[in-house]
Amino acid sequence: MNITEVRIRLVKKDEGKLKAVASVTIDNCFVVHDVKIIEGTDDYFIAMPSKKTPEGEYKDIVHPLNSETRALLKDAILAEFKKAREAAAVENAQ
Repeated sequence: MNITEVRIRLVKKDEGKLKAVASVTIDNCFVVHDVKIIEGTDDYFIAMPSKKTPEGEYKDIVHPLNSETRALLKDAILAEFKKAREAAAVENAQ
């Protein structure tokens, strides 16, 4: 599996824990939208797209099947998130 593109949309309001939303393209043929980037107590983490069940629980719509794939996704998404935040900081400083 090759992650061929990661697009980041930063959240404009900085008051909540949700900091950005990512779209990930895999092998130039499959896209996963709405991967959330959330600020945790120690670091950022990703949350897969989910939907609310009639019982009020949230269930992932799509998710990796093993820890290696989750780490690959997390590392790629958070690297692009860091770049997007740095670019936004430079833009806001001007």
